[in-house]
Amino acid sequence: MFDCMRVSELFEPSRSLAWEYLAELEWPWDALKSISNYITELGANLDKSEYSAMADDVWVHKTARVAPTAFIGARTIIGADAEVRHCAFIRGNALIGDNVVVGNSTELKNVILFDRAQVPHYNYVGDSILGFKAHMGAGAITSNVKGDSSLVSVVCGSGRIKTELKKFGAVLGDYAEIGCNAVLNPGSVVGKNSNVYPLSMVRSFIPARSIYKKQGEIAEKV
Repeated sequence: MFDCMRVSELFEPSRSLAWEYLAELEWPWDALKSISNYITELGANLDKSEYSAMADDVWVHKTARVAPTAFIGARTIIGADAEVRHCAFIRGNALIGDNVVVGNSTELKNVILFDRAQVPHYNYVGDSILGFKAHMGAGAITSNVKGDSSLVSVVCGSGRIKTELKKFGAVLGDYAEIGCNAVLNPGSVVGKNSNVYPLSMVRSFIPARSIYKKQGEIAEKV
């Protein structure tokens, strides 16, 4: 039942510096438990001819474009040709891939963004993983803590996987498209090539190649 949420089913290989790290894990969200250490170790071994150490535990590719008003916290890697726009708030523990767009007033924390992912306008992305070319529309956010602060589980049909995480937002497979002002509740997993309607409130798992219209109404993409 749960194989559709494995790393190999959600992401294409070699689309992130984190690929080998993710591929060793049972579930993609397990990466969030030790992402801080992983980024620190990875950053220390990056090619110094390609990456600049901008501060302690902050590495930025020399072709990346970072607005002077952006804040970048510790344990952050920003890849080639990435664009970090005005007033972006990267709190830290962020692995940002090549050609990624981090938009104006977007906040990131404890995240992996695969190459060409886009969070371009007023997004909050916390404790989450976005696949290759995943896109979040303006105002779409991940909610990463449950209202009662209990541990997050991932629900798929009648089954449930305990993540042992208090903070876990969402995992978006490659090419996932999230509509404007949608909210991805804790433990949401969106399969490859799936779309979420604007203003949606998403819970649990959305299969690959699906269109999420509202809770209980998911259509197969044709």
